[in-house]
Amino acid sequence: MKKIGFDNAKYIKMQSQNIRKRVSRFNKLYLEFGGKLFDDNHASRVLPGFEPDSKIKMLLNLKDKVEMVLVINANDIEKNKMRSDLGITYSQDLLRLIDSFEAVELNIGGVVITHFNKQIEAIRLRKNLEKSKIKVAYHYAIENYPNNIDLILSDNGFGRNEYLETTKEIIVVTAPGPGSGKMATCLSQMYHDHNRGLKSGYAKFETFPIWNLPLNHPVNLAYEAATVDLSDVNMIDPFHLEAYNSIAVNYNRDVEVFPVLNDLLKKIMGKQIYKSPTDMGVNMVGYCISDDEVCRQAAKDEIIRRYYDTEIAVRRDILPEEVLFKLDTIMNKVGVTKDDRLVAVKANELANKTKAPAVAIEYNGQIITGKTSKLMGAASAALLNAAKIAGDIPDINLLSEKVLQPIQELKTKYLKGHNPRLHTDEVLIALAVDSITSDICDRALKALEKLEGCDVHSSVILSEVDVNVFKKLGMHLTMDPIYQTKKLYHAK
Repeated sequence: MKKIGFDNAKYIKMQSQNIRKRVSRFNKLYLEFGGKLFDDNHASRVLPGFEPDSKIKMLLNLKDKVEMVLVINANDIEKNKMRSDLGITYSQDLLRLIDSFEAVELNIGGVVITHFNKQIEAIRLRKNLEKSKIKVAYHYAIENYPNNIDLILSDNGFGRNEYLETTKEIIVVTAPGPGSGKMATCLSQMYHDHNRGLKSGYAKFETFPIWNLPLNHPVNLAYEAATVDLSDVNMIDPFHLEAYNSIAVNYNRDVEVFPVLNDLLKKIMGKQIYKSPTDMGVNMVGYCISDDEVCRQAAKDEIIRRYYDTEIAVRRDILPEEVLFKLDTIMNKVGVTKDDRLVAVKANELANKTKAPAVAIEYNGQIITGKTSKLMGAASAALLNAAKIAGDIPDINLLSEKVLQPIQELKTKYLKGHNPRLHTDEVLIALAVDSITSDICDRALKALEKLEGCDVHSSVILSEVDVNVFKKLGMHLTMDPIYQTKKLYHAK
């Protein structure tokens, strides 16, 4: 049974209370949300017990006071920038988020398109949004932002931006990804509010780094590992230390921009509100850790997974090799190595023995393996074997060769495929069809939900199809940075 290290109910209650307390100081609070709102799987992995949709549940506690504003960079629209975790563009994710917010009846205040410079795709997106009755505002790049305060706080700075009319007390500002311009959007809106006589304020909804955990706590270092491509570094907040003689952890980007941000806030609001970047954040996560040792171990496991993920990104020339050196340093700090991932060790042992790709899954402390055969790939075999264990089914062949061979023929003869072995999605469809007449297949199919949260490792880079199946099952997949073939082109 999975050990719990985080009190999710306490977190939702405390975070909601503290946001209410913060908004009571203003007529309107612009609350910048970093990270993911619906699917914060990183937090749920390093804080066992944290639910991926905790942030949305917290917002639903404040539903009558909340309005959602989404921010997207016009350059990201034009370049069709992708979210690597979802395989969709930022523009598509913007639409997905709007649909998701409306599905839970959160009010949509509108969309801000930042860095607008007459980009054709940005204009097209605005027209499509406005057809759906969603308000859109253009914001423009400001020379030497955020340092040229006199220009920023003028008619040619924030004054040039279109103002988005909002009606609620809490304006949640979020985006499909980093670099969208959330903070600048908050400040621009505040500038226009104050010109209209409204007393509005700013705060950040924070999760990581956790300000009241030690700098080198594995949970904070896991955040550093997750953002290694952004060059984020956790550090002691020097402004907090000077103001309160108390240690708080923040990260370099917030610390670096704070002096300028503080000056902007003072000039917009007429007085100093915050003494440190940590003061700006609303973050009760550290108070809700119920078992520190469980969270430490979960964070160490996550750091190792991030190392494997980064190896793949380096192999694909998505990231430079230097990022691996940074991850080496993080792993040394928490005292782990790649060999501490037992599923990786077992998958590679089987691969070396069979001279073919192999996959291992850890379920309730038991390592279950799958090897490559003429009928199916190692991922498919491992998944079926794990379903048998989870469903308390004897070690029998769930699917006969008679069932699988016609699917192979369809792939190769009619669909002109080159790989006759069945992927995980094809095997699961066959299992679903057989479950109509077979009680054992039905038990195996229903047992799949028990595999959520299990660790998986492949000795080679899997196809995108297999990767997505493991993701959808909620399993934590890593792979060795090795392609199964020596071809130059590797299809997804």
